[in-house]
Amino acid sequence: MPRVPSPVIVVVMGVSGSGKTTLATGIARRMGWEFQEGDELHPPENVAKMSRGEALTDEDRWPWLAAIGTWMDERLAAGESAVLTCSALRRAYRDLLRENRPAVVFCHVTADAALIRDRVEQRRGHYMPASLLPSQLATLEPLVPDEPGVTVAAKGRPEEVLEAALQRLGLDRQESHE
Repeated sequence: MPRVPSPVIVVVMGVSGSGKTTLATGIARRMGWEFQEGDELHPPENVAKMSRGEALTDEDRWPWLAAIGTWMDERLAAGESAVLTCSALRRAYRDLLRENRPAVVFCHVTADAALIRDRVEQRRGHYMPASLLPSQLATLEPLVPDEPGVTVAAKGRPEEVLEAALQRLGLDRQESHE
């Protein structure tokens, strides 16, 4: 991928437990950018629904994606690059996030389903139960070549995954803003 524009919004995407937050916070720290955990922008109704083990519908997700879009627009209007997490499981969701935002680029974190399940089952203090993982995996539509983004396997130490992501995104050649 060529040098990314500035400002840029990197959306670290993937199913719950894939390593989105670890990677996104690493990118934010390295680049000196603001980080936003996309799950924090869910409406309370969505959090309650997922906490009960109910999968979200498209209708549930649209207000959440709109809130993420607003957050991105605020960063871009300020001329700031940033990174956020968002499952962005379907192409339609990613298209909405990119609409009128050419500075948005995706970084899809992938991992073995068994590893993801183990991570989700071991996680404490998160409302997303492991029982919803199959629905996320079934909903996931991986990035396709005409979408701006890269795919990174969550293999190895977090630092190795971070280096691979920065390299694929073309951020390893850019100056950080720390």
